[in-house]
Amino acid sequence: QVQLVESGGGLVQAGDSLRLSCAASGRAFSSYAMGWFRQAPGKERELVAAISLIGSTTYHADSMKGRFTISRDNAKNTLYLQMNSLEPADTAVYTCAARVGATSTTYYTRPGMYAYWGQGTQVTVSS
Repeated sequence: QVQLVESGGGLVQAGDSLRLSCAASGRAFSSYAMGWFRQAPGKERELVAAISLIGSTTYHADSMKGRFTISRDNAKNTLYLQMNSLEPADTAVYTCAARVGATSTTYYTRPGMYAYWGQGTQVTVSS
């Protein structure tokens, strides 16, 4: 089992950057494929980005490509999401998720594929 705690959210202006962190504790972090999801008020949860066990493969949702970057540091048991050129439409609660990875290159894109979730961190982008 793994416990996940997000940090780094806040209130920023359009065009600003933020880096979210997801600190993991418990079983070996490198056993888990990870993902970032977000949910805005009145909308369904959506995948932002996903990453494999060792970070060798990543996936970014089309609307985030070129602006957001997922990464991980297995030595620090931490997942990151670098968000640049933020837009008001990026306002949401951002949550990290984990599941045991099948292979070193597999990532997962659907919420139902993940077994463990953090509490989320609020990101608000003002225009």
